[in-house]
Amino acid sequence: MQRWPIAAKSSPSAVAGVLLAGVLSILILLAGPLAVGAQEVEPAQVTEDSPFIVFGSFNAVVDGAREPVEGVAVSVATEDGKVVGETTSDDAGQWEVGVPADGAYVVTVDDATLPDSLVLGAAAERTVELTNGRVRVGALFPIEAGTGPAGDTGDGNESSAASGDTGRSGVERFLQLLVEGIRFGLLLGMMAIGLSLIFGTTGLTNFAHAEMVTFGALAAFFFNVILGLHIIPAAILATISGALAGAALDWGLFRRLRNRGASLVSQLVITIGLSIFLRYLFLYIFRGDKRSYEQYAVQVGTKFGPVNLTQKDMWTIAICLLVLLAVGLLLQRTRTGRAMRAVSDNRDLASSSGINVQRVILQVWALGGGLAALSGVLFGLSESIAWDMGFKILLLIFAGVTLGGLGTAFGAAIGSLLIGILVMVSTIVIPAELKNVGALLVLILVLVVRPQGILGRSERIG
Repeated sequence: MQRWPIAAKSSPSAVAGVLLAGVLSILILLAGPLAVGAQEVEPAQVTEDSPFIVFGSFNAVVDGAREPVEGVAVSVATEDGKVVGETTSDDAGQWEVGVPADGAYVVTVDDATLPDSLVLGAAAERTVELTNGRVRVGALFPIEAGTGPAGDTGDGNESSAASGDTGRSGVERFLQLLVEGIRFGLLLGMMAIGLSLIFGTTGLTNFAHAEMVTFGALAAFFFNVILGLHIIPAAILATISGALAGAALDWGLFRRLRNRGASLVSQLVITIGLSIFLRYLFLYIFRGDKRSYEQYAVQVGTKFGPVNLTQKDMWTIAICLLVLLAVGLLLQRTRTGRAMRAVSDNRDLASSSGINVQRVILQVWALGGGLAALSGVLFGLSESIAWDMGFKILLLIFAGVTLGGLGTAFGAAIGSLLIGILVMVSTIVIPAELKNVGALLVLILVLVVRPQGILGRSERIG
């Protein structure tokens, strides 16, 4: 009989230690150059006539790389049409307009001032609202490659962005997209580890895991924007909230379902319903507009040879690496981690060895919820915050877990990293709108050729 070299009871302090490592990494890393804001856009001068600020930035994603758009005209008006300010984006693509008071303002982009090769990816007007004494609010407009309103220049030559040539060589584009893919893959890895551990210890495929990612981003937005905390303590509180929410889901719902003998299929259907319910609850509370955090919303990129990265992207990569390292140490070096692996490998044998299986599962849900929430905060910091942001990348999370191996934390991290790189680098040869297709093709091929994934074990059925 196989015996597990662990104590009969696992300590929750190890899980708390990993979550603490995550939040401390935010404090340590963001308190450095990023927190100082050396690369952040300085706020516009606040005066008695314009004590509030509406701001934004224009960045076009061309061939997978973000490029600032200069000279785009923006006007800000009250709801009754009175213009309170006009400006144009600077060489970093950023703009700011001072407004006189709280209230709703209509931000309008003059799309005729866009370069010929670019178009707005949404309506040219967006309504933003300054409430509860907030002094800054963002208005973001997606910009895409296409035929701009100015039309053809008449000389028969398309611009570099329209033709797919941004003045960069193929190697430079590849390196830029590779780094972007590593950042995205690490974020997917943090999201996927919790999903994989939950599956390993319970056998449950949790479709509501994407909403835990969204919950983390929205919780940080609540603490940061509504309550006025800086993004660093807001991110810490959001991570703790995610861990508590994950533990509450297991203790309040899924443990009771397991104790009543509910089948895994029934529990899976419940997670789908829970996902839909939470998603539209977020929509009802948060509304449909994309938002941004108060700090680090707009930053100037830094050149590292051919690669251009903002500081928040660099620290996102660093934080993800630190947290993934902490999770690896938890699983390999602590009693709690060995208990998690034991329950994942054989729940009955682990229980007969004296492990409190229910407690371990509760810790797995807390760890998964905390990691998902933290990844949601970092994802919202790098992209934008929306009510369905987690759901939009749910299939990519599943692709990473499946590629790495269902139920294996290390496999989920490796598979997600590969998926992130594939998604970004594939835009060299396919349109950016189809970049997720490659990841889904990988998902299909893995299920056909090697269903257990890279690090998963094949099992005999029947």
